[in-house]
Amino acid sequence: MASAYTLFPSMMLAPLVMATALTTQAQSPAVPSTPHTVTAPEKDVQRSYEGLKGNILKSADKMPAEGYSYKPEPDIRTFARILNHVTEAQLRSCGALNSTAPDALPKVPPETADKPAIVSALQASFAECDKAYAALNSANLLETVSVGQATRARISIAWGNAAHDDEQYAALALYLRLKGIAPPSTEK
Repeated sequence: MASAYTLFPSMMLAPLVMATALTTQAQSPAVPSTPHTVTAPEKDVQRSYEGLKGNILKSADKMPAEGYSYKPEPDIRTFARILNHVTEAQLRSCGALNSTAPDALPKVPPETADKPAIVSALQASFAECDKAYAALNSANLLETVSVGQATRARISIAWGNAAHDDEQYAALALYLRLKGIAPPSTEK
């Protein structure tokens, strides 16, 4: 059975392969031409990232300062720890995409730091990712970049970061709901 680590890179390239197949099919003379648009893979991942960025930052804002130490069960992470985890993961992934040396990246405060310090670090990680996602284009999507011991395509790292942010936002939304606060994605 394949491990999650061997399947993950393949799963991240699936949107790119599907987009390429749809583009090829749309250009085939055997298929009647119909007006439709296939979005470029870098635009898809950028749109996903932007939506998650908004939801995570709004979640950080919506949780009162005293809620940062909240955890539903004793052996589960605090709200602050989840935010710090997002910060750490984004700095690692997007720092690699930007070729930023690890020692030049912002430092992550302890989960016991106050809300402004945690939010400031989170915002810094999004600033690093903003640069990385803005630099994605059709010419560099398949260039390989080293992240720790792994070497992966830029698009794979970007989708991996977005998928990770999505997972962490789900936890943040749950914590907000448990505190009686509507998560940002449910607001109209």
